[in-house]
Amino acid sequence: MGEVKVIGSSKSLFCARVEWALKLKGVEYEYLEEDLLNKSPLLLKHNPVHKKVPALVHDDKPIAESLVILEYIDETWKDYPLLPEDPYERAMARFWAKFADEKCVMGAFAAFWKEGGEKEKAIESALESFTFLEKQIQGKKFFSGDDKIGYLDLVTGWIPLWLNVMEEAGGMKLMDAQKFPFLHEWTQNFIEIPLIKECLPPRDPLVNHYNLSVRYYRSMAAAKQ
Repeated sequence: MGEVKVIGSSKSLFCARVEWALKLKGVEYEYLEEDLLNKSPLLLKHNPVHKKVPALVHDDKPIAESLVILEYIDETWKDYPLLPEDPYERAMARFWAKFADEKCVMGAFAAFWKEGGEKEKAIESALESFTFLEKQIQGKKFFSGDDKIGYLDLVTGWIPLWLNVMEEAGGMKLMDAQKFPFLHEWTQNFIEIPLIKECLPPRDPLVNHYNLSVRYYRSMAAAKQ
């Protein structure tokens, strides 16, 4: 099926989902770690529009944006389908994936770095978004509805590690087991899958990265005032 490369960063939650998908499919690939502070000519060549990771390169053809990459992987390699076969269920998986990235990821990130009253508003908004995910996972082991993980599980797979790190670095708490018992149970099931663990970065360097990030974003916000 041709040579496959992943240009990514171990710090990026968007990159982990791409590696998980390739590993689930049994696809061999070359991983290229990107320095996000000094972006390589290779990244700029293969993702000139956004200049961001991840970028998938298959037979010298680049694909950007992690959700697009996941769908490309699923359509190219048929083993271990990630998206449901039923058209309605596929549409719903895509809807909730987009929701999770736009509302949950970005909501958690806003709550992570903001301060004071803005932080409280961001936390409230993020909690509301996670409430919708809680309803989606209720009564299921995985978002796929099966005993194996699927597309939406990979998209939300940042929650067990990255959200926990954001909470520590940002001095907040979003994923409370009492508020979100079904999501909490899902995180325990997801994180115990050996293939998932293999692609998780070490926690301490990730905490250091987010500690630096929170100071950076707060200083940028202060400079604009």
